Amino acid sequence: MGANPRLLLWPEAAVPDYVEDGYPPYWYDEPPAFVRARLAAQLGPDDMLLTGAVKLIPNTASDDVVGARNAVFALDDQGRLRARYDKSHLVPYGEYLPMRPILSRLGLSRLAPGDIDFWPGPGARTLNLGRFGRAGLQICYEIIFSGQVVDRGNRPDFIFNPSNDAWFGAWGPPQHLAQARLRAVEEGLPVLRATPTGISAIVAPDGRVLHALPMHHAGRIDATVPLAFTPTLFARFGNILPLAFAIFLMAGAIVFGRKHR
Repeated sequence: MGANPRLLLWPEAAVPDYVEDGYPPYWYDEPPAFVRARLAAQLGPDDMLLTGAVKLIPNTASDDVVGARNAVFALDDQGRLRARYDKSHLVPYGEYLPMRPILSRLGLSRLAPGDIDFWPGPGARTLNLGRFGRAGLQICYEIIFSGQVVDRGNRPDFIFNPSNDAWFGAWGPPQHLAQARLRAVEEGLPVLRATPTGISAIVAPDGRVLHALPMHHAGRIDATVPLAFTPTLFARFGNILPLAFAIFLMAGAIVFGRKHR
């Protein structure tokens, strides 16, 4: 552990235990206070951890679980939960079964085991991490949605993109990294990726990969988060800009075509 406080970034679903209080006791394999203390023991003074974990959604009328959220929790060195982000863009057939009452009767199920569907969060959100700045969160394939990865009313200093790319085979991780690089260029923001099987990386706001761990290589990246650029035109106007450009090209093609009839 170094002398300076660190921000530790762990992948999607890195913690298999439940870290929140408030569930019925028999839902826990280990008490959440013990889980948080065990995580905090990995941190130095004033460190903070961003890690993927699951949040459960109980039935208010009973002790049954009705859903879950794929979440990222911010945990400080005292084991206190400081913030949470819930994934918004969920993977159909992976994290939830569309039209479950109908498809389940036909014998269909999710590709990932489980009878409980994940529920979507409210969308792009910026977490205030104090001395570590403002983090925009995008879990796994959320990073592919151009124009929807940043809370434009509260621009972050960087985007954290935890993922678990293992079930996407050999072709998925390189594509996810390429798409994360595109989002960095569009928004003028660094993108930090943490995955258990690869490819973890630090991407500069201009899309350059500054540091990376290749697929299926254990390790860690120790680096300083790059500074964000001033907001790009895309960051200011979003997908309205390419849409307007497309309309301009279509109009030009129509005018050009009429002149040459």
